[in-house]
Amino acid sequence: MLIPLAFLILQNEGLRGTPPTYFLPVMVGSLVVGGIGWLIAAVLGFARARAFGASTRWFSFAAVCLLLYHVQFVLFGFVVLMSAQRNDTDTPLAFGAFLNVFVLLGAFCAIMGFIRLTSPR
Repeated sequence: MLIPLAFLILQNEGLRGTPPTYFLPVMVGSLVVGGIGWLIAAVLGFARARAFGASTRWFSFAAVCLLLYHVQFVLFGFVVLMSAQRNDTDTPLAFGAFLNVFVLLGAFCAIMGFIRLTSPR
C-alpha cells in the first residue's frame, strides 16, 4: 500500500522551514493588486454588459466570484491567525475546505460567458 508523500512529510517532526523575507510583501501585494484588478474588471464588465450582451454579464459575474475569492483568502488568513492563538486546527481546516468554491463558480460563469458569446459581424 502506498503512503502519500504528504503524510510522510507531516510525520517528520524535525522539519522546519523559514519563509523568505519577501514572502509577506509579495503575498499581501498580490492579494491587494489582484483584488483591485478583479474589482475593476467587474465594474467595467457590468457597465458594458448592456451594450455587449449576456456574455459580458457572465464574465462580470466571474470577476465578482474571483473578487470574493480574494476576500475569502484574506478572511482565511485571519481565521488561521486567531486559531493559532488557541492551538485550534479544526477551524482553519473547516474554513479552508471551501476556499476554492468561488474559483469554481468563477470558472462556471466564464464558461457560460463563452457559451453565450455570439459570433462577430
